[in-house]
Amino acid sequence: MTDVSNAAVLHQVEQQLNQVILGKPQQIRLALTCLLAGGHLLLEDMPGMGKTTLAHALAQSLGLSYRRVQFTSDLLPADLTGFNLFDARTQEFRFQPGPVFSQVLLADEINRASPKTQSALLEAMEEHQVSIDGATRELPTPFFVIATQNPQNYSGTNALPESQLDRFMLRLSLGFPDRAAELQLLQQPAGRSAALPAMLNPATLMALQQSVDNIHCSEPLLLYVLDLVSQSRGRQDMQALSPRAAKALVRAGRAYALICGRSFVTADDIRHIFPAVAEHRLHPGGHAGETNASTLLLQQTPCQI
Repeated sequence: MTDVSNAAVLHQVEQQLNQVILGKPQQIRLALTCLLAGGHLLLEDMPGMGKTTLAHALAQSLGLSYRRVQFTSDLLPADLTGFNLFDARTQEFRFQPGPVFSQVLLADEINRASPKTQSALLEAMEEHQVSIDGATRELPTPFFVIATQNPQNYSGTNALPESQLDRFMLRLSLGFPDRAAELQLLQQPAGRSAALPAMLNPATLMALQQSVDNIHCSEPLLLYVLDLVSQSRGRQDMQALSPRAAKALVRAGRAYALICGRSFVTADDIRHIFPAVAEHRLHPGGHAGETNASTLLLQQTPCQI
């Protein structure tokens, strides 16, 4: 597809999602950016803000298989990845796949599970595979983890370790809707909403992901990204951004430009996505929606483009 047709179909997806999550067009665009870039998405907010609804709507709109796991303190790693079950009839072990074997896995309230269970997702998120009893099993493609978490000051939560936070390309907070959007929400009929039609299919989505690589990112813009990550290093008031963070910033910038209908990345693209890509890496203990460290870096890093 051309850049124009790519932008048109993605605009249709955005329009559909905006009818479900009211008054949050920028957060929806960033969530779609993350999935187009092949990353994983962390949604942090207080309960009842629409995190789970957004995750389900994204999966439906992209035409992907979807599984939801409610993370609790007694959830075991095998409850996610699956296990080998002995079949008395055949006298053989038979693999019973867990919910991670889906194209979109919603890890709901991920920070209510133990660190051991949280870490069971690391291999899946990084390698798109899981290792069970010495056997490696490939996950479906495409594969996305959309995790939700409550703020860390909520009872019964366990903070995600920095190594796992770094696996999430973007972290977003939906925040409260404005008054007009909340009024519209209250006027909607109660009960489960109707299933959304699929605007894409897995093959088209993978083609779009591949086209992200064709979005041009100039050398001066790459140097600006290096300036941003370099500015974070050697400081006492924030964590340093790793090369993985720099690659995520460039990749997400290309996906954001694709959604905007452009064949090249601009400095404004990088500035728009920088807080969502960087803040949870710069300030792991902070809450989503806070952009103190990332805003400081943007202010202190001159852009000559």
